[in-house]
Amino acid sequence: MVSVFACVRVPVARSCPHAAARAVPSSQPDVAVRRRDARMQRSRDFRETVSEGSRAGRPRLVVHVLRGQEKGDISPNVGFVVSSAVGGSVIRHQVTRRLRHIMWSKLDALPRGTRIVVRALPASATATSVELESDVDKALTRLGFSQGGVHSG
Repeated sequence: MVSVFACVRVPVARSCPHAAARAVPSSQPDVAVRRRDARMQRSRDFRETVSEGSRAGRPRLVVHVLRGQEKGDISPNVGFVVSSAVGGSVIRHQVTRRLRHIMWSKLDALPRGTRIVVRALPASATATSVELESDVDKALTRLGFSQGGVHSG
């Protein structure tokens, strides 16, 4: 008995969603690139935002805001501080992912040049995403941003 199997190369899409997004031209800017530009990465930016900016505390988090120059092409920057007091590595990363998702949905409404640091408190470890988003919204409102993100003061 003879068996014949032929291997044929079949073109397939790349497994990486970012590679597939680059392969298809789009009129909108790449969301991943926008988000990368919005990440606060330098320790100096964190330090300045926390020490010089305004803050609003909630039961599960504290939001620090430093309003910058609205001139130019400086997108809002967001950073997160989730200490070991919140929990182990898995819990800290889970809280960070939830907060990141919440803040990314608000980026377009924030004024240009705004820097925000969201510091998670230990109670955030057991909070739902809805509770965290409520705390973020209330803190931003208290800091002078309306629900649409427009500076009201």
